[in-house]
Amino acid sequence: MLGIRRISTSRWWHKKKNWLFFAIFLFLVFVRISKGAFYKDFYYFISKPFWPGQFQKEIVFESINQEYLIKLNLLKKDNIRLRQILSLQESSNDEHISAAVISRKTGSWWRQIILNKGSKDGVEIGNIVIGPGGLLGTVKNTSLFTSSVTLITSPESKIGVWVDRIQINGLLVGLGDDYPSLIIYSKDADIKVGDFVSSSPASTLLPPNIPIGIVLSVDETLKLKKTAKISLLAKPHVIDWVQILKGNI
Repeated sequence: MLGIRRISTSRWWHKKKNWLFFAIFLFLVFVRISKGAFYKDFYYFISKPFWPGQFQKEIVFESINQEYLIKLNLLKKDNIRLRQILSLQESSNDEHISAAVISRKTGSWWRQIILNKGSKDGVEIGNIVIGPGGLLGTVKNTSLFTSSVTLITSPESKIGVWVDRIQINGLLVGLGDDYPSLIIYSKDADIKVGDFVSSSPASTLLPPNIPIGIVLSVDETLKLKKTAKISLLAKPHVIDWVQILKGNI
């Protein structure tokens, strides 16, 4: 009798274990299909008590205002002239969403941050994200409560930029580290260390004249182009509050 009872108990346990594995499998399939949206929304709720406080938010906003005042005189005249030439539509500066950074992956090859605002707040894929200092990246995907931002340091990122001093366009490419590479397809371009780089007025993906960074070093060894290492003004690994631009350019 004891042997029969052990066999019966063993069969019951194996059946239960099979159902457990099947349930785990279904959960993993759900996570894969939803692209992690369930996980991100769950993380939204458990991390809420640790979000940056209102006091820090006010300090960041004050820094943003100071930044805009410093750069306004430099960019205003050039902005008007280039818009007249290219007949580009004025981008909206009023429609934006303030969001807190609740997770970040800035130390790995796939560089992104996760924000506490999602589709219920009006965030859409492709929205531009800026922080104190300038451009951070673009919204790659959203869930109901969160949004994932691909940083301009990611290898996925390729954006058109403008070098103000020499009045030339270039391509900014993320390399997976803290210093994206600026490519200028002109061997004769007089780019120098310290040159200021912003989003290009000719870009169809970004609003023009968003500050990006400063030239840190220049490589002139290539025959048909010049490349430069860029030090970003906005530091993704220390920023806790950002702004999501809702308007289209």
